[in-house]
Amino acid sequence: MTGQPFGPEVVAAVSRHMNDDHAEDSLLIARTLGGCPNATRARATGLDAEGMDFAVTVDDIEVPVRIPFAHRLTERAEIRHEVVRMYREACAQLGIEPRAAD
Repeated sequence: MTGQPFGPEVVAAVSRHMNDDHAEDSLLIARTLGGCPNATRARATGLDAEGMDFAVTVDDIEVPVRIPFAHRLTERAEIRHEVVRMYREACAQLGIEPRAAD
């Protein structure tokens, strides 16, 4: 990794938003892209230019899971687009219809 383009305030804000407003989306992403099909909870814990980190609960044990982004991010606006892409990919893998973008 060659530097962190996102300051701690951005990382905290994105993590808080994911945990407060998109907990179910995080769980879908962790179950599919994170390789934890039996996960019962996923909490965003951080991110950098290369990927997003989650604390994922599997069998009542919380484990760290890192999910790489499709490409290196350099701007904050790219985070939302990449998380939406991950959510839609997770839905496709699970055979469920993604909700309309908000």
